[in-house]
Amino acid sequence: MTGDKLISETKGLLVEALESLSDQLRTEALTHVSYANEHEGKVPSNERLEFLGDAVVSLAVASYIFKKHPEAPEGELTRMRARFVSGPHLAAIALQAGLGDLLLLGRGEEMTGGRKRPRNLAGAFEAVIGAYFLQHGWSRARELLEKTVLTGELPETLQDPKTALQELVQKRPGATLEYRVVNMEGPDHMPTFTTAVFIDGKEVSRAAGSSKKESEENAAREALARYRAGDAG
Repeated sequence: MTGDKLISETKGLLVEALESLSDQLRTEALTHVSYANEHEGKVPSNERLEFLGDAVVSLAVASYIFKKHPEAPEGELTRMRARFVSGPHLAAIALQAGLGDLLLLGRGEEMTGGRKRPRNLAGAFEAVIGAYFLQHGWSRARELLEKTVLTGELPETLQDPKTALQELVQKRPGATLEYRVVNMEGPDHMPTFTTAVFIDGKEVSRAAGSSKKESEENAAREALARYRAGDAG
């Protein structure tokens, strides 16, 4: 299955999962703590659902790899599970599915690129799984995870997005990679940086962050997603 088809199918599955939830569970799963705090606790954050979803994801992955690798020792199973349930892996799935666009964020979190922050994305994914488990039970939650988190091969060794992007670009002799801060706004104590990624002089992505480093990482992550979907390079 091609990368763009896999991304499309994953997005479709998660959109269907969200639509199947009650209004209350859907709203809670997508409510970041910053939004809940700004509304003085009138809207619950997704932290409790994230806690539950984390356990559901871990159990589904452990069960899957235990059955698929009957000869693997405990240590190898542990390493495989860690790679499947890692924050970057879950955040990448959530980003591809567009969960970041659906999050309810507080003003500060919105201004500092919270919709693409890996921690928020991974947390949102786990919260959606927690809500789905409550709505539909273990069997359907496990099936959803096997079609999203557990598709394809074991995730690649985890790297920071800038390193991963550099390695991809270097596969083409003579290719160049550059990061440029294209905007900085906000008060001195809470600035927002926007960085663009240029490959061979052509802009392929841009993203914001609360620091130059974070904006570069977010922009690199966006460029990686496009590369893997076949839209860059």
